[in-house]
Amino acid sequence: MGERDYGIDVAVARSLAQEIAAVHAAGVEIAIVVGGGNFYRGLAAAAEGMERATADYAGMLATLQNALALQDVLEHEGASTRVQSALEVREVAEPYIRRRAMRHLEKGRIVIFAAGTGNPFFTTDTAAALRALEVGADAILMAKNGVEGVYDGDPRVDPDARFLPRLTHLEAIERGLRVMDTTALSLCMDNKLTIHVFELADGNIARVVAGGEVGTVIETR
Repeated sequence: MGERDYGIDVAVARSLAQEIAAVHAAGVEIAIVVGGGNFYRGLAAAAEGMERATADYAGMLATLQNALALQDVLEHEGASTRVQSALEVREVAEPYIRRRAMRHLEKGRIVIFAAGTGNPFFTTDTAAALRALEVGADAILMAKNGVEGVYDGDPRVDPDARFLPRLTHLEAIERGLRVMDTTALSLCMDNKLTIHVFELADGNIARVVAGGEVGTVIETR
């Protein structure tokens, strides 16, 4: 979204694609779960009176717009990609099939997962945890806009909020820290899947992949 009120800032998308493509070219297998908040937020619409399930389905379609835009800028950077959607939209994306997704990754393609889990009442956080586990990912990288990592409060509101470099999944759940929703955190905790939360700043994705101390690490040993 960049500095816009909604939609896609192509320059921001292109910059992100350049970094992802560079990390991918170094031999890292990458799958991406996209949200749709820059177009539509189902929970916000539900709060205004729309039926929650309908609002969530509309939000899933918004994620598809972002997936197609991300595919376009990534392919301009020379990366080979596939979009897989949890809702059937055959004209623009493959249906999500786990074995096919894994085959794409083995063949050196970046896989972009759209439409969340395909079910209302589940966020794209949960979709990220679920897809990561399904394809056997080593970790989830969760990039935040303008926030260094996880804090014990909202640093944009509370100047005394303390940065937390390391946490367990259980600590994040018990302390009510807004990293991911509880369903996603529980999935990651039960399966000991590490989450890296960091600021979406130039070079940070590559630094995290290279093992650098960037942002907050959430893990259960």
